[in-house]
Amino acid sequence: MNQHPETTAITAGRPKVEPDASLNPPVVLTSTFHAGGAIGYGRYGNQTWSALEDAIGALEGGSTLVFSSGMAAISAVCSILPVGAPIVASNQGYSGVMSLLNSFHESSRLEVRFVDVVDTAAVTAAMKGAALLWLESPTNPCLDVADLETLIATAKQMGIGVAVDNTFATPLVQKPLAMGADIVMHSVTKFLSGHSDVLMGSLSTNDPALLKRLQDSRSFNGSIPGPFECWLALRGLRTFPLRFNKSQENAKQLIARLSAHPKITRVRYPGFGAIISFEVDGTAEQTQKVCESSHLIAHATSLGGVESLWERRRRWPIESPSVPEQLIRLSVGCEHVDDIWNDIEGALASI
Repeated sequence: MNQHPETTAITAGRPKVEPDASLNPPVVLTSTFHAGGAIGYGRYGNQTWSALEDAIGALEGGSTLVFSSGMAAISAVCSILPVGAPIVASNQGYSGVMSLLNSFHESSRLEVRFVDVVDTAAVTAAMKGAALLWLESPTNPCLDVADLETLIATAKQMGIGVAVDNTFATPLVQKPLAMGADIVMHSVTKFLSGHSDVLMGSLSTNDPALLKRLQDSRSFNGSIPGPFECWLALRGLRTFPLRFNKSQENAKQLIARLSAHPKITRVRYPGFGAIISFEVDGTAEQTQKVCESSHLIAHATSLGGVESLWERRRRWPIESPSVPEQLIRLSVGCEHVDDIWNDIEGALASI
């Protein structure tokens, strides 16, 4: 039965309906299973993992594996590539991924070709002979948007694997597997769990052989999630569409106000989602002071929670030098939009 994602988020991953059955899946705290079943050992599976995987898979439209973090999920994708394999990736994306790919390139573990994902022709040219196209759209933190449908279709025509980080857009906005991508990755830490209390990642695919390779990587590299964390993430997922839609509504209301503010020189927003990046008319130090002067908005490095938070991304040494020093990434939460705006105005007034 076809359902709206709001319904799927609430209904997927539930136990079988029978008299006195629990409405919610239990937290299965065990490392050891009796012989003769499909799991065998706690590093290979867990019923609480499976419930969360079913729910994320229903939203993304593919079989899903959950990992101990988003970076663990990304590392699993890289681990199945041959030594020296060429990979095409954004030259301005999530700093953790950029650092990982740079280290792989420097050690010759992979040949990484960094590109501007907005330049479709340049990405296509870089894909010649590549093994994998890693797409992040919108990019983090500058919110550049790639032409996913064209790039995915071109890559598949060239026999190249495609993985898409769908953390920012979420399956409420785009479904890369339906476009032909091989893998969709999430930092489940962010919008899917949504309460800033879980570290977790996921990979979804429609290719059974690829799923098995990724599952083996998870098992043998030990990048498995904890059952309690999975239970928390699944509980958070139940309200994911409600939270995301409210945050997105707030973000759209903030765009006009930010654009009109005299101390803001540029506002970046792709037209969807709950992340806004904007640049302050001032120095790096003044921009940092803005982030440190908020009272409602948390000054922290994450995103996708019910609470609003922001940071100057270049405060991190590993951030891409292409990111402006005066750029603030704002993750818009579910608070009343006027309260968020009042806090922004007050923080900007500090400079």
